[in-house]
Amino acid sequence: MKIKMEISNLNQTHALAEAFSKVLKAPMIVLLKGDLGSGKTTFVKDVVSVLGSKDLVTSPTFTLLNTYKTPNFNVYHFDMYRLSSAEEALNVGFAEYFDKKTLDGVCFVEWPENVDGLINDVDFVVEITKRGERHRVIVIKEGEK
Repeated sequence: MKIKMEISNLNQTHALAEAFSKVLKAPMIVLLKGDLGSGKTTFVKDVVSVLGSKDLVTSPTFTLLNTYKTPNFNVYHFDMYRLSSAEEALNVGFAEYFDKKTLDGVCFVEWPENVDGLINDVDFVVEITKRGERHRVIVIKEGEK
């Protein structure tokens, strides 16, 4: 599966997040790739909202992990921007979140390239490319298992 969509407003981002949320179930891992300000957190915010959470979704840049409750499962939102290795992520106790035998929700991971080797069983990769102030290209493809 590969979906490519060019969007030019937040309503289109929300519509794509709504469609994508229909395939999510626990346990799953979704990698988010894109430059700073490309819209990775906005995409997660829309998915979490569509899944029925009332939680305020914010970037986990400084906390590294935010957890959101939805009626069916937890959403774990990681931002690995401030980490420099898989070892560093293991030292803060993130290994359990990437083991599907124990994972009770869906993980969204921003900046996964900073912890290369930590996550080996990926369900989806969402790549967001910024093409101007409001224009984005979003590609969603199946990950590697």
